[in-house]
Amino acid sequence: MSLRRPVLGLLLSRNNTICIRCARRLAQAAQKQDSTRGFHVGAKRRQSAVAAKGGSGNGSGSGSGSEGVDKTFFWANAFRRSHREQQRGEEAEVFAGKSHGAIAGMDGIVDGGGGGGERIQDVMAPTATEEPPHRRRKRLKAEAAAAAQAAASQQAVKEVQLPPDASSTLSQTAAAAPAKSWRRIVSIYLALSKPRLAFLIVLTTTASYSIYPVPDLLSATATTAPSLSTLTLLYLTTGTFLAIASANTLNMLFEPAYDAKMSRTRNRPLVRGLVSKRSALLFAIATGVLGTILLWEGVNPTTAILGASNIALYAFAYTPLKRIHPINTWVGAVVGAIPPLMGWCAAASQYSTTNASIGDLGSLGREARELLFTEQAVGGWLIAALLFAWQFPHFFALSHGVRHEYASAGYRMLTSTNIPMAARVSLRYSLAMFPICAGLSWYQVTDPGFVVTSSVINGWMLREAWRMWWLNAERGSARALFWASVWQLPIVLVLAMVQKKGLGGDLWRGIMGGDEEEEEEWEDQG
Repeated sequence: MSLRRPVLGLLLSRNNTICIRCARRLAQAAQKQDSTRGFHVGAKRRQSAVAAKGGSGNGSGSGSGSEGVDKTFFWANAFRRSHREQQRGEEAEVFAGKSHGAIAGMDGIVDGGGGGGERIQDVMAPTATEEPPHRRRKRLKAEAAAAAQAAASQQAVKEVQLPPDASSTLSQTAAAAPAKSWRRIVSIYLALSKPRLAFLIVLTTTASYSIYPVPDLLSATATTAPSLSTLTLLYLTTGTFLAIASANTLNMLFEPAYDAKMSRTRNRPLVRGLVSKRSALLFAIATGVLGTILLWEGVNPTTAILGASNIALYAFAYTPLKRIHPINTWVGAVVGAIPPLMGWCAAASQYSTTNASIGDLGSLGREARELLFTEQAVGGWLIAALLFAWQFPHFFALSHGVRHEYASAGYRMLTSTNIPMAARVSLRYSLAMFPICAGLSWYQVTDPGFVVTSSVINGWMLREAWRMWWLNAERGSARALFWASVWQLPIVLVLAMVQKKGLGGDLWRGIMGGDEEEEEEWEDQG
C-alpha cells in the first residue's frame, strides 16, 4: 500500500479515468521498455543502512523501516523525465474524465501487480510526442536550404536594378491626365511604341548610315552635292521609328496576360485597360503601313522590305517563341541586327545604278543583290553582326536579375533555365567583337587605328563577360557586364564614325588649309 495512495491521489488530482485492461497493458509495456538506471551499489548500501536505522528506532521491524527510506532516490528518474518533457515543449494528455471504478481496479494492480504496480507512476505520467532525431535534422536542413534560396532570390533581384519601363511610366502619366485629353491620348499611343527601345534602334540605323564610306568619285571634294542626303536620312529615321512602333504594339497586343505577371510591364496600357485591343490593333496596322510607305518612297524598296520583314519577325516569331524555347534570344538578336543593315542600304542606294519599282519585280531583285550581296555591302553586314553579337551579353546580363519573374510569367529565357550556358554564350559573343571590328578596318570602312581603339572598350566587356562565366553570374558579375555592355556599343559606334575611312585625312586637310595638289595648281596659275 506504499504506492497506492500516491497513485490514487494522482488520478483524483488529474481527474483521469482508465479501464482495468488498459492499465494492465500500460503497466506491462512500461515494465518491458523501462530504461531507468538501477541502484548504484553505494547508494543501495546507504539506503539499506537508513532503512535499518529507521526500523530499530521505531521498533516496528522491516515494514516500518521502509518508511524511513529516502524517497528522493526513487524520484530521480521522474525528475529527469519531466526535464526532458519540458525541453520538448509539448505534452500529450493520455487520460481524460473520471471513473471511480477504474480507480478501484487500479488498487488491485497496485497491491498485486508486482513490478507493474511499482512502475504505475511511470505509466500514469504524461508522455510527449518526440520528433525523431533524423527527422529533426532533415527538417532543419530543408528549412536552412529554403532560407538560403530565398536570400539568394532577394539578392538576385537587387543585383541588377533595371530602369523603369518607359511604357509603364507613360501609362501612369496617361492615367493621371484628364479623360479624352490630348496629353492622355499621346501618352497612351507613345507608350504602345516603347519609345526608349525604338529610339535606341533608330540610333543604330543612323550610325550605320553615317559610317557608310562615300566613294571617292562622288565625295564632296569632287562634286558640289552633299555626300549623303539629309532628306533620305529623315525618311529613314521616320519610317524606321514607325515600323518599330508597329512591331512593339503587336508585341504588347499578344501578351497582356503575361505582362501583368512582371513588375516592369504590369503598368503597360493594355494591361491597365487604358486602350482597347481594337484601337491598339488599328494603331499597329497604321504605323506599320505608313512606315513601310515612307521607307519605300523616301529611301528604297529594299530598305522598306527589310523594315516590313522585321515587323513580322518580331511580332510573329520572336514574341511566341519567348514562351516556347530559349532560342527566342537568337531570333531577337536577328531583329536587332536588321536596322543597321537598313541604314547601310539607305546610304548605298544613293550611289546605286539600279532603280527598282513595284511594277518591275525583277528590278527589286537586282537592287537587293546590289545593296546586300556585293563587296560594298560587307561593311553593312559587319555592323549588323556587331549588333547581333552585342545583344547576348547585354540581354543575358540584364535578364539575370529578373530571371525569376521571367520564369513565373511563363517565359523560357536561357537565364531562367541554364545560367552557366548563358554565361558561356555571353563570353563567346563578347570575344567575337574583336574580329568584327577588325573586319571593318580590313574592308576599308574605318581607319586601321579603329582596331586599336575598339579593342580597348571590347577588352573591358570581354573581361566582365569572363568574370560572369567564372563566377556563374554571382557576386555582382552580371551587373558589371550589364553596365559594360551599356557603354560598349555607343562608344564603338562613335569610334567607327569618327575613324571612318578618309575622314581623318579630310579633317586634317581642312584644318591645315587644303591639299598639296591644289596648292601646286594655284602656284602654276600664278
